[in-house]
Amino acid sequence: MKVYKEITPLTQNDVFVIINSEKIGFDYPIHYHSAYELTLVLNSSGNRIIGDCVDKYRSNDLVLIGPEIYHKWDDDDIPPEKRNNAHVITIQFSKDLFNQALFLKEYFFSIKGLLKDSQRAIKFTNETFEVIAKKIQNLVSIKGFDSVIEFLKILHLLSISQHKEYLAGEGFITIKEYEKGDRVNKMYNYILANFNDCNLRITDLAHESNMSPSAFGHFFKKCTNKSFTQFVVDLRLGHASKLLLDSNLSISEIAFISGFNNIANFNRLFKKNKLITPKQYRNDLMQTPNFNWKKQITTNQFVPL
Repeated sequence: MKVYKEITPLTQNDVFVIINSEKIGFDYPIHYHSAYELTLVLNSSGNRIIGDCVDKYRSNDLVLIGPEIYHKWDDDDIPPEKRNNAHVITIQFSKDLFNQALFLKEYFFSIKGLLKDSQRAIKFTNETFEVIAKKIQNLVSIKGFDSVIEFLKILHLLSISQHKEYLAGEGFITIKEYEKGDRVNKMYNYILANFNDCNLRITDLAHESNMSPSAFGHFFKKCTNKSFTQFVVDLRLGHASKLLLDSNLSISEIAFISGFNNIANFNRLFKKNKLITPKQYRNDLMQTPNFNWKKQITTNQFVPL
């Protein structure tokens, strides 16, 4: 799959930039960039690719994406004569913005948590979508300091929302070192370091945590809302999805590298979780039409790798 790097319009003087695109459709490739991005899509439907999540969106969509995550929307589910009705508003801000001293205060803790979670991309729905969609459309016409206040209000409301879901798999995102110290982080770091070992067992973590396998299983599900087995499978599938897109390795090689002990089990679990086989997943994305980067609406916005 050919992925492009986007050169965003952000400068050192910007708190954020807002791009209001009306009636120009989705003429851009699968890409990534180093900024956070909040994307509101209105009056359109089609396919959305974010990380390893290839999904349909219907009519309206609101997603927060962390830095360096592959993404693309298209509008292939509507007739060609209506494709230019799409209204897309994109807010981009630097990955370093909330590292400033002011934003390390307690009032911004929930926003900091939101940005950490956005590494998996977050889709917002129901009441949150309705409220934030209106605020983003209003933000287009607000200037100066008032726009900064409204921008922070939007992030705060998103950070406390209960109407959200993660899109990219945990194994697809860049694995980062989590804070050490407590039992949960120690457990999580152990799994991140060993998920691609096909011999990883719940007894290994129970031993590391000085707990019985049964007690550890209950503790793990309470912390993650998933069973140990499903959590590990999700990590392995996310890792495998990234390799299917980023490498020329065979599917059987990817299965074993990702921690599956046989190709049949890998194919079965991949299809069960993603409703498509690994081969179809790779082929569908490889068939994405090539983007003519020499004919961009914004000159030099996308750079082929």
